Amino acid sequence: MLRFVILKHVIVLVCALGLAVPVAASSGQLDKLLKDIFPPGAAPSGAALGEVRIAAGLKEALQIGAQNAVNLTGRVDGYLANEAIKIVMPEELRRAERTLRAVGFGQQVDEFIVSMNRAAERAAPAALSIFFDAITAMTFDDARRILSGGDTAAADYFKGKTTEKLSAAFRPTVKQAMNQVGVTRQYKALADFAQSLPFVNVDAVDLDSYVVGKALDGLFHVLGEEERKIRTDPAARITVLLREVFGK
Repeated sequence: MLRFVILKHVIVLVCALGLAVPVAASSGQLDKLLKDIFPPGAAPSGAALGEVRIAAGLKEALQIGAQNAVNLTGRVDGYLANEAIKIVMPEELRRAERTLRAVGFGQQVDEFIVSMNRAAERAAPAALSIFFDAITAMTFDDARRILSGGDTAAADYFKGKTTEKLSAAFRPTVKQAMNQVGVTRQYKALADFAQSLPFVNVDAVDLDSYVVGKALDGLFHVLGEEERKIRTDPAARITVLLREVFGK
């Protein structure tokens, strides 16, 4: 029964993305198929040929999902226009934001917020190759856990496997982008003025780390939302099979 449920969800996920399950292969091709799909040592010796083929479809589906998430975030206004992931003022300055706007620093505050989001948007494309590496390294057990997991199981898998590498990849791009648009200079000017206000204590902020962290939070959020659509959103059920499976 568990195997049937897992296979059903894989088929649904593959069909949701418009992918075709590979045609049947002979038993003599199983070893080669396993090597092509899973990294050395990760291929299950007792896996049925059908399971392996469908797992290959899952990997392809995850590649498309990752591509969609990167495309959505790695474009102009990918962060800024999405209220769910928009990078706002650091907490240290957020408490003083209303006062800063009231005393004529509204434009500077807006420019600072825009520049942080632009830096994140420039960094997002660097995630794609790292996501693809994580997919390539996926084991059969990983695939099973994703398929039988919650609505964002794939996004959680990516988060656990790629956060450290993504942080390292994003940092230089974010730093360069923030230097180009003057984020650090803008922050210093705002922080210096905020510090002069009564009852305001502005602590030092590592802006690079702040923007990198928020950029990753936003990327994983969008990745999870893309996955959730495939699993739960009726509007994403674009095939007869999907409507039959989830319409009941």
